[in-house]
Amino acid sequence: MSTPLHTDICILGGGIAGLWLNARLRQQGFSTLLVEPHALGGGQSSKSQGIIHGGTKYALNGKLTTAAEAIAGMPNRWRACLDGTGELDLRGARVLSAHHYLWSPGNLISNLAGFFASKALRGRVDSVKGKELPSVFSNPAFKGKVYRLAELVLDVPDVVRHLAILGGDSLISGPVQIEGKDSGISSVRVADQQIIARRYVLTAGEGNEALLQSAGITQPAMQRRPLQMVLVKGPNLPALYAHCLGNSPKPRVTVTTHPCSDGQWCWYLGGELAEQGTNMPADALIRQAQKEMRELLPWVDLQSCQWTTLPVTRAEPAQSGLVRPDNAYLQAVGNTLICWPTKLALAPDLSDQAIAELERQAVKPELPQPSSDLPPPPVATPVWDRLF
Repeated sequence: MSTPLHTDICILGGGIAGLWLNARLRQQGFSTLLVEPHALGGGQSSKSQGIIHGGTKYALNGKLTTAAEAIAGMPNRWRACLDGTGELDLRGARVLSAHHYLWSPGNLISNLAGFFASKALRGRVDSVKGKELPSVFSNPAFKGKVYRLAELVLDVPDVVRHLAILGGDSLISGPVQIEGKDSGISSVRVADQQIIARRYVLTAGEGNEALLQSAGITQPAMQRRPLQMVLVKGPNLPALYAHCLGNSPKPRVTVTTHPCSDGQWCWYLGGELAEQGTNMPADALIRQAQKEMRELLPWVDLQSCQWTTLPVTRAEPAQSGLVRPDNAYLQAVGNTLICWPTKLALAPDLSDQAIAELERQAVKPELPQPSSDLPPPPVATPVWDRLF
């Protein structure tokens, strides 16, 4: 039996949220171990569209909602990190698009939705025309309107790689077993290695549920909200990073474009299309997506493209009526912090909450960084490379 590893903080879950918090804590002098039994970013992070939201899509009814306000400052925080002036140094992480866009296909209701969004967000939405239009909308057949958002789109696997570098030797991999005591965590066993921490942080997304059960912690409870995303892969897909406005306060479809390992590109389709497709057979949802894209972008040739779908589960703290939480979530239970970021963009906010809770509990750096012989976890393969 190996000697137990003692550390200030043990983080369970190696998605963007766990990696971000781990880097922040190391920066402040805490000893940390981040445990990921599979691959870094392999859960909700790798299935994200990479949009660093500023709240625009939550204000398409013309009002600034609580959710829109909660997330408004996130693009600037991420941009600061990307240019090396923020809380973490993410210089070199790949930005797929410096802006996300809204586009209206031209009907009156959609145009009004865009207008009200721009009024509500006071300068965070700008109408773009002519040479400023993304190239996909420069076709003469396009008769709609385009708005530029103060948001950006990131290559999530590349962000994970950069955060893993910041994690240094604190990242370890292996099968995880929680050793609980009195509705809490007494230690964590990874393979045959016991880890004893002053505080444990759960950032495992959907995996939090099993961890909580193992620890005998019954609250907070978790909810699942499903989606079924559509992926379109082809050699000549134009770059598109935009919400399409529809007849409801939600985007009709949200499109992001991602690089594949074979040099082709993948459109990743979310929005109402993905929500409504949750209970549809994959082939039926693909037919619906093909119809939508023919209607919205008839000049884009998708004949030679490959199509598939991806079920995605968004794991969050349980809410009445399964509504989406407005903000990142953290609850302290004994020596454990239970976390769900709820959105990729809110990882910095979640780390703020965790650091503030450690300060409230008077937990300060104390132990030296432990050295482990356990292997580091790999970075997850992007979903578009796994599915095609």
